[in-house]
Amino acid sequence: MKHQRMSGPRTLSVATAVASGALILTACGASDSSSSADASPTPTAAAATSDADGIPCGKAATLQASGSTAQQYAMQNWIKNYTRACPDIKINYEGNGSGDGQDDFLAGKTAFAGSDSALSTEQVSQSKKTCSGKGQAVHLPMVGGPIALGFNLPGVTELTLDASTLAKIFNAQITTWNDPAIAKLNSGVKLPSTAIQAAHRSDSSGTTDGFTSYLRTAAPDAWPYEHSKEWKAKGGRSAESSAGLADKVKQTEGSIGYFELSYAAARKIPTVALSTGAPAPVQASILSASKSIADSKIVGKGKDLTLQLNYATKAPGAYPVDVVTYEIVCDKGNKPATWPATKAFLTYVAGKKGQENLSFQGYATLPANVVNKVRSTVNGLS
Repeated sequence: MKHQRMSGPRTLSVATAVASGALILTACGASDSSSSADASPTPTAAAATSDADGIPCGKAATLQASGSTAQQYAMQNWIKNYTRACPDIKINYEGNGSGDGQDDFLAGKTAFAGSDSALSTEQVSQSKKTCSGKGQAVHLPMVGGPIALGFNLPGVTELTLDASTLAKIFNAQITTWNDPAIAKLNSGVKLPSTAIQAAHRSDSSGTTDGFTSYLRTAAPDAWPYEHSKEWKAKGGRSAESSAGLADKVKQTEGSIGYFELSYAAARKIPTVALSTGAPAPVQASILSASKSIADSKIVGKGKDLTLQLNYATKAPGAYPVDVVTYEIVCDKGNKPATWPATKAFLTYVAGKKGQENLSFQGYATLPANVVNKVRSTVNGLS
């Protein structure tokens, strides 16, 4: 499976970054597509309010949800553990990308959406038709993590790039791996003349939104496009979903692509270290992402908890290309038939049991003040 034997610092940076190689992620299921947990016996008319461990169960219901593939592994783990404790609740989560997840929620097809990017102002207005009683959609940040730049370049196990160079690579202005701009950042590394195969998401993706937010913020002169869930630059190869993009990089010599670190580590794809202006290049890791996300700010109003990340950080050891993934629900006017179970599930996800060991699953820690705000906010939704 390996295209290049990884050794030395590169192996450590990927494996130890996520709690001593826990990125294999087999504990939460091997699927990269959809998550579901089947309820056991036929649900009773009145479900218990909580299990023996105090996990809130709500009323018996089947919840449909969809969206972010970035939170795929976390969602699989949450659903497995929650439905084991609350067997009268069934949760089907389809990892179809943030854009489709948003569309499903706004169309009234799902109880909640998973998304790595916030709804637009127009979409929030549209949500007022979905949320009854003058309600509207709000964003609840649940997990964060680094967006890795994975590459396939036989003979090269360590690679450093900066925002400007990345922007020019993904905008087809730098087309070979031995380009002087890349060589300048990788002194002593023998770079081949292999053509660069830049790969991007073909579907509407919050990961694309996060990556292009970084390019637009950190290298505005080299990246002329606004950040977006849809890929705007011309050229390059494409693939659907984070798993699909990671597979394309794994299979294509000379390629580079962006996806959550868990997908890179599971496929043993080496990742780029970023030159940010800090004293040393920064590797994608859970610790470096957590350090960067700790500098985020809540910019949402009222019960909306949308975060603003600092993509231009130069703090030592802070990795700037990160994603925070949200659960999107109504602040009021959620569907009466499924809201008790949805609220109970979100209470669990944001609670101590839901948030523990997320780094073991490949996710970065959100600031304590943000997690506490999510917990109190969920309690006040209806």
